[in-house]
Amino acid sequence: MSEQQIHDWIRKLVASNDVVLFMKGTKNFPQCGFSGQTVQMLDYLGVDFKDVNVLDDMAVREGVKSFTNWPTVPQLYVKGEFVGGCDIIREMFQEGELQDLLGQKGVPFDKKTAIA
Repeated sequence: MSEQQIHDWIRKLVASNDVVLFMKGTKNFPQCGFSGQTVQMLDYLGVDFKDVNVLDDMAVREGVKSFTNWPTVPQLYVKGEFVGGCDIIREMFQEGELQDLLGQKGVPFDKKTAIA
């Protein structure tokens, strides 16, 4: 697939799923520490999300980086919007900003676990 085709596929995927995590591995078997940490935070909050294993396809792995102009994976999207990688997600989670974003976007999550 061309870069444009990959970008179109990514655009469609993030538009049709409330939360998408491009990661190394899967939500059930993360294959890097940063992907694993991001999955743990989403799981802790009870967020239902679509996982995309970038290790399955080098075109997707490189395409998601060029799509966002962000050099690393994992990459989290909420309601079609790129939120960030592991460090940003961790900081947002710790400050309650991730929970606020999910609430503002209407994404269901377990509010009992969201209290810091």
